[in-house]
Amino acid sequence: MKTYNLVRTAVFAAMLCAVAPIAFYIGPIPLSFGTLIIYMAAGVLGKKQACVAVAVYILLGAFGLPVFSGFSGGFGKIFGPTGGYLIGYIPLAFLSGMFTDSEASPVWRGALGMVIGTVALYALGTVWYMMQAQVALVPALTSCVLLFLPGDAAKIAASALLAPVIRRRVGKLSA
Repeated sequence: MKTYNLVRTAVFAAMLCAVAPIAFYIGPIPLSFGTLIIYMAAGVLGKKQACVAVAVYILLGAFGLPVFSGFSGGFGKIFGPTGGYLIGYIPLAFLSGMFTDSEASPVWRGALGMVIGTVALYALGTVWYMMQAQVALVPALTSCVLLFLPGDAAKIAASALLAPVIRRRVGKLSA
């Protein structure tokens, strides 16, 4: 990676570390703006760099930095009931970025990638939660997915519109 790309990746990892701990508990899964930063990272950086930014965030949290929801950290959080959502951030970043790797990607394509990435996040996180908390599918979907759909739809809409603009402007800085 060139220095420029390393700095961009580090900035998104730092933004994720700063924003994700701020969470609102509306059920067993906290509502945070971490997914917003991941959508933006995917739209601005592309799939590879967005995955690296998310991996840095997860590693920092795993080793105890309080970057997870509620200003927590440690391997216990990753292996706990909500850990599937943390691990699910990686396919979220990859799939969202896969659809926005081109400067010419239309807004709808970025939004589609973010929706597909979110489905992967929900699937991985919900299955993990069901196994850890010994909960059936319908209660898990009710408390872990349905409550988050409106907020994630708004985050996807905002990111799909803003990320291409930021990507073009940040790209001009490297020229």
